[in-house]
Amino acid sequence: MKTKIQRPVKNECDKQIETRSRSHALDFVAAAAQILTIMCIVKGNPAWKGSLSLLFFGGAAALVYKYDEYKEKTYFIIGIVLGIIGTALLIWFGITG
Repeated sequence: MKTKIQRPVKNECDKQIETRSRSHALDFVAAAAQILTIMCIVKGNPAWKGSLSLLFFGGAAALVYKYDEYKEKTYFIIGIVLGIIGTALLIWFGITG
């Protein structure tokens, strides 16, 4: 019977692996949202507005994170604009279906 090795404290390598895995997961979710958006547009389904808003929210989150790391206002301003666009699309989808 194998015993699971438990580490009491995460080291730097563990933190980097976790960060990379989240980054790759976000890339896959963004790709899936893009495919879903295109499928909805082709089929005439209004859900494209909701899935497109998720892409804008993802872009906004990435840029706000870059702002937090680099302290460059351009990242923050563009991130806020993308967040506003994502919010507008989500509200539009919520109202019109």
